[in-house]
Amino acid sequence: MPFRIDNLDKKILLELQRDASQALEKIARNVNSSKTPVWNRIRKMQKNNIIKKQTVVLNADVLGYEACFFVLIRTSEHGPDWQAKFLDALRDKPEIQEAHRLAGEIDYILKVRVKNAKAYDSFYQNLISDVNVHSVSALLSMEELKAGNELPLQSLSQDQ
Repeated sequence: MPFRIDNLDKKILLELQRDASQALEKIARNVNSSKTPVWNRIRKMQKNNIIKKQTVVLNADVLGYEACFFVLIRTSEHGPDWQAKFLDALRDKPEIQEAHRLAGEIDYILKVRVKNAKAYDSFYQNLISDVNVHSVSALLSMEELKAGNELPLQSLSQDQ
């Protein structure tokens, strides 16, 4: 039976998405509950894989990773051997923050965070030496206008 999220669960998840480092007491107060039920619900949502993990968001610019590239990849190969090799190449490259397989003319898109254009070129040379691709295009993000991983939980229906 699938886990059902009620309004209190949604409130807890919204608080955790906003700031998972909050003290349990503060979360409980913000959702109009007490610590024990909130803690039990968090643990239950972790067990049911609704909460996959808790992490920290670092400031890439402050740490010197000022260049963000969106890399568009087309391939003429779609067999399981090529896909396995491609996935291995992706896993081995910490510069890749996100990777998606797409429908349409572009097969894959990568979000790559590096220090500068020279670092991107090194990443690119390494990628194409690891796996055969038909074409690669890179788009440099000039300005990040919105970023985040928060889901719009307000749109979930009651007891979903």
